[in-house]
Amino acid sequence: MEPSALPTGFPTPRTFGLAVDRGVATITLDRPERLNALTFESYRELAETFEQLDRFDEVRAVVIRGNGRGFCSGGDQDDIIHHLLGQSTPQLLAFTRATGRLIAAIRRCKRPVIAAVHGAVVGAGAVIALAADMRLAAASARFGFIFPKVGLCGADMGATYLLPRIVGLGHASEILFFGDLVLAADALRLGLVNRVVDTVEDCHKLAAEWAARLAAGPAFAHAMTKQMIESEATMGLADAIEAEAQAQALCMQHGDFAEAHAAFKAKRPPQFAGAPTPEGGA
Repeated sequence: MEPSALPTGFPTPRTFGLAVDRGVATITLDRPERLNALTFESYRELAETFEQLDRFDEVRAVVIRGNGRGFCSGGDQDDIIHHLLGQSTPQLLAFTRATGRLIAAIRRCKRPVIAAVHGAVVGAGAVIALAADMRLAAASARFGFIFPKVGLCGADMGATYLLPRIVGLGHASEILFFGDLVLAADALRLGLVNRVVDTVEDCHKLAAEWAARLAAGPAFAHAMTKQMIESEATMGLADAIEAEAQAQALCMQHGDFAEAHAAFKAKRPPQFAGAPTPEGGA
């Protein structure tokens, strides 16, 4: 099925592809001749897009993927890295804050985000994948947190916050200190990715299937789940249990809870608020 036209008022980016179909927004990094390396403009447009997604009820799940031979090779050596050399500390800080804005926007987005990666998943590309809620990889995927190899620390764009939460402190330290490539099979063993499939096509297909399942699910509850995963990272157990009690009480007041019960009694699939219908409507 061809993606639908973007909803009224939806951002139309210039530096990457964006399509919405049956509740799923698919973002495609599309500079294949540069391994989808990021530019100053694409950092800004990606951040702005993720910051605005919550405004549109038509979007219930997000997939981010890359066109060509890889997912993303990080910041473009000519368009970004070359221009950073010799800049002042305030200028460099403005840039690093701008890149961090993108990662914060992905984490704050209330829609579940799936990264479907293949080939080069390097530098900023690797951190973008970390920021997603789930990661699916083709067997060709190579994760590279290569910051020490270019004279930088591993603390970039939130990497030292996100990576230990995903793979544990010891594995994260090894990856961030050495900067060695992590192949897909090792990424699966470490828990860095949720699944590994053979080909890019398989990876994109699985991401679309997972996103469709999420889009058909309870959007309010999914948003609450993502918010609580993020919020509870800094809580003690007692505070987390109380926060979850309050969150679940709110979900029980939402119409989706009653709809799930009614569907169970009627022995039919639930139709959650705003979810696309099996016939293709919304």
